[in-house]
Amino acid sequence: MLGRAPLGAALFAGWSGVCGTIGPRSATVQIMKFALYLIGFILVALLVPLLFLTPEGGGDSQRNLPWRIEVDGQGGSTVFGLQPGRSTLADVRAALGDDFEVAIIAAPGEIGAVEAYYSQITLGFVQAHMVVTLDVAPETVAAMRERALKAERMESATRKITLHRDDLAQLEQARVKALAVIPTVNLDEATVVQRFGQPEERLQVTEKRVHLLYPRQGLDVIVDSDGKELLQYVAPRDFALLREPLRAGGGN
Repeated sequence: MLGRAPLGAALFAGWSGVCGTIGPRSATVQIMKFALYLIGFILVALLVPLLFLTPEGGGDSQRNLPWRIEVDGQGGSTVFGLQPGRSTLADVRAALGDDFEVAIIAAPGEIGAVEAYYSQITLGFVQAHMVVTLDVAPETVAAMRERALKAERMESATRKITLHRDDLAQLEQARVKALAVIPTVNLDEATVVQRFGQPEERLQVTEKRVHLLYPRQGLDVIVDSDGKELLQYVAPRDFALLREPLRAGGGN
């Protein structure tokens, strides 16, 4: 991150700011509390991925799970209660809630794409981040940029452009082009295959990064042992949106 202090330093700074000078006894108590917290954190990190492997029961915890993809046999699909290519931003709001931010995300030299971002969302029992890419014509995006309120620089020189409220209102009827989900827990390839089945194509990018492609479901799962996993969904009829960039970029 951008110059952020180490986590341990921030924690200890917070303790000293609240508690003042820590004597030997209180210091021991604080260390014990921290040790218990650390043990609990490690146990959660180890056990939560097992949820992907446990048999499914009923109830609300099983709704909107990432591997529950329904296909209609005509090139369409339904996932998270949404139909990529048909559902609108208003449908997203109704299905998943309105705790998202809409903005244009643009790399240097590009017009950008209109995206709705959930910083935290629960999909069944899976905690995740989600990006909803909206199908907005480039000329419309360019016009929105002209009316935009401000632009902020993100990591890697990418810019987040805040839209005018009139444009935000119009976007309620924009269709969903793609969905991207980043689970908060790390997944390995075996776990992905256990839930989604064997991919139709396995594209190794680097020693530690691989694309698992499921064109019949409109899904690309990126497994990265050095980073976070990414699940990308489109309508099966539009799978070229995911596959063609991989061919053009050598799988990156």
